[in-house]
Amino acid sequence: MKGSALHVLRVAGRAAMMAALLAAAGAGQAQSAGTPPARSDSNVSIADDGTVTVDGLPVPLSGLMSAEGAAYLRHLLVDRPFANPTGPSDIKSQRVFQDQIMLGFLEPMRRRYKVEVSEQRIAGIVVDVVTPAGGIATENAHRILINLHGGGFSTGARTSSLVESVPLAALMKIKVISVDYRMSPEYKFPAASEDVAAVYRELLKAYSPEHIGIYGCSAGGILTAESIAWFQAHGLPNPAAAGVFCASLNTLSEGDSAIIAGPLNGMKPFNPRPGGERRPAFRMAYLADAKDDDPLAYPQQSGALLAKFPPTLFITGTRSFEFSAALNSHNKLAAAGVDSQFYGWDGMFHGFFYNSEMPESREAYAVMVKFFETHLAK
Repeated sequence: MKGSALHVLRVAGRAAMMAALLAAAGAGQAQSAGTPPARSDSNVSIADDGTVTVDGLPVPLSGLMSAEGAAYLRHLLVDRPFANPTGPSDIKSQRVFQDQIMLGFLEPMRRRYKVEVSEQRIAGIVVDVVTPAGGIATENAHRILINLHGGGFSTGARTSSLVESVPLAALMKIKVISVDYRMSPEYKFPAASEDVAAVYRELLKAYSPEHIGIYGCSAGGILTAESIAWFQAHGLPNPAAAGVFCASLNTLSEGDSAIIAGPLNGMKPFNPRPGGERRPAFRMAYLADAKDDDPLAYPQQSGALLAKFPPTLFITGTRSFEFSAALNSHNKLAAAGVDSQFYGWDGMFHGFFYNSEMPESREAYAVMVKFFETHLAK
């Protein structure tokens, strides 16, 4: 439609499932400042066919999903393949575990999408430079994409980054720079924004801003929005376009999907905050010290900032806990007169396109490529 994490989030009875979804999606093992409680009066069960039953209400898998998508979601729900058998541990172990999951996604992805990867430093910051094996297209010689990886601002560096960069580099035949930004628990906001700005400032010496796109999934989607805000606050020009995938311009999850995504993914529902409070009951450790109304952390808090956003693409799924937050951000950008596009896939979960073997993922890649091809100047 046009116009318009340190530890796993522990949820009683289905902690492993949330760990699986966050890990599979690259949202990482997030530390919550106030872990969302599970409803003690609810009963969630999962049948072998993937049907989730909550308090006696059965919810089967969507009939709009591809056969491959349905089979994979059934696998996630029933088998919980990404549940860490050792449970929460030190951050080094968490990162190793997350990297193992991402490498599992990368193996078939690298067979499907041929690229070259090299480690470099830009402005003193480690980056992975991903280029198509057949060479950069002539029309993209002066264009570039910046990727900001997911992982809850605590994991995913050098692995989630490639899962997000490889398909676009190969399909668009363009160079992608994935930034190994500083993360929690060693660092907190705005360390990552500073790193992205440093890389961006250096790239501006070789590329015009209208030739640069920036994007990321989950924490990387949040950081994409934060980076746009940081650029504006520090006198840097907007890039040509932004991709906020599996995320929003505000918090990672709000609204209906923050509550109903739990049961749809085989977990007990989260309780909404008491008294109708609009802010979520938890946040990632990286943002623990950020104020709720700080637009550099939550750009949606400033209408004036939103009005200056570049064209923005949102990608999500109807079983994603960020679905409502992403849709709300899209609507607010559209109301501010920004060229905003929102795409959602039925039945898909947080970060679904990390699995390149699903048709839905490849459809999402095509949307991303078309968006950046359209908005990056020739």
